[in-house]
Amino acid sequence: MREIDGSAITALIEQHIAYIARHAEESCAARLKELCDSESDPTAAFALKVMCDNIDIAAERGYPVCQDTGMAVVFADIGSDVKINGDIYDAINEGVRRAYVPLRKSVLDPVSRVNTRDNTPAVIHLSMSEGSNVKLEIMLKGFGSENMSKVYMLNPAQGLEEAKRLIVGTVADAGSNPCPPVIVGVGLGGTLEKACLMSKHALFRKIGSRNDDSELDAIEQELLGKINSLGIGAQGFGGKATALGVFIEKFPTHISSLPVAVNILCHCSRCAVINI
Repeated sequence: MREIDGSAITALIEQHIAYIARHAEESCAARLKELCDSESDPTAAFALKVMCDNIDIAAERGYPVCQDTGMAVVFADIGSDVKINGDIYDAINEGVRRAYVPLRKSVLDPVSRVNTRDNTPAVIHLSMSEGSNVKLEIMLKGFGSENMSKVYMLNPAQGLEEAKRLIVGTVADAGSNPCPPVIVGVGLGGTLEKACLMSKHALFRKIGSRNDDSELDAIEQELLGKINSLGIGAQGFGGKATALGVFIEKFPTHISSLPVAVNILCHCSRCAVINI
């Protein structure tokens, strides 16, 4: 049995949140630079250049890459041969608390609207797998994009084509609100909460990566093409770059339903994966 002290998890969470708050995810930043160089619409090209400059300045000067420093979401997968010394929820939240000391505090009670003053609690999803490793996937989720996300409980007779229409329609309805070009996470199947969970987790994929499932890969490429044909473009100024990627996860569902969740992420993906 491998033992991991909660303080080690706290330190890693603090370190990685402090970094990703100031650095856009590498594959995302690289794709934005490619689009900036290839965009033919002058207004859209200018918007993309401003985004790329912002990413560079944030990294060079240690500024937050976005004024919305988001809400921490952590997927923690714990190996069955691992013993955590201490409460893992406390360990993660303490890391979040420490990392957010110099960052904007945006988390509050939904009823009283009283701020928690340290951006805790984080949204934590725990799972278990075989082995002696711990995997922590961290995302700082801004709410300009989170607020544009949707979940649909379809009649199975409506089928996959209706699901595709709604996914594209969700991005179209969002317009410039989620700071495009966006990343689109999709959860197909399961139950309402499982579809939502998959749509969030899908956003950890690297820009340019392909789905291991050939059928889902084809759907992702089809949807990316349709979304980029909407003409919303960078920050809503038009052009060919409305989305950087569409990523889908699926799970078996009940015969009488087809859950579809769409979780949108803004252009500056702030994600990290830690393997302990």
